[in-house]
Amino acid sequence: MSELPVATHSNPAFGENRFNSIGLPFPDVDARIVSLDDGETILPVGEVGELIVSSPNMMRGYHKLPTETANTIREWDGKRWLYTGDIARMDEEGYFYIVDRKKDMALIGGFNVYPTTVEKVLMEHPAVREVGVAAIPHAEKEGQEALKAWVVLQPGQQVSKEELIRHCEEHLANYEIPRRFSFIDELPKTAVGKTLRCELIKLEMEDRT
Repeated sequence: MSELPVATHSNPAFGENRFNSIGLPFPDVDARIVSLDDGETILPVGEVGELIVSSPNMMRGYHKLPTETANTIREWDGKRWLYTGDIARMDEEGYFYIVDRKKDMALIGGFNVYPTTVEKVLMEHPAVREVGVAAIPHAEKEGQEALKAWVVLQPGQQVSKEELIRHCEEHLANYEIPRRFSFIDELPKTAVGKTLRCELIKLEMEDRT
């Protein structure tokens, strides 16, 4: 059986705990942010890319899944690197921050859009209790994606799609703003409370049939 992946970062017990940061790499853990385009170009401080790690306690691979192992663990620069699938950035002091999951990233008008970033902005609206954002197939432009938000309102609150778009315009670039909204009673979630974006996309496709 393959070894399981283990923790690679932590905020220091006797140092600064930075808001929204996963902390600093553990000793003997090499962590880098690499380009989403080629998976090898090391990005400078502050830029967003994929988090990769190399460490002595890294898993060997997925049990009887050679293709998945080859996609996740790659050898270069004399080391074995685990491609985490996390989109992240690193600050000037070496603290790492998770931006989103690579599989959830949307491509809107040629720009990378991170649904978690959009969700955080929408959550700042006082009428919004919960929200899930995901990329869906564009209804009019074949092969392209569109951004959609599924919104759960606070009890007794009302808000229109137009109001939420205006709220987003104050904080997001034009291509990051969802133009499609559904107001629902609850978000589909895992047992630990994580929003299931795949189920939201499934709801959208069922509505189209």
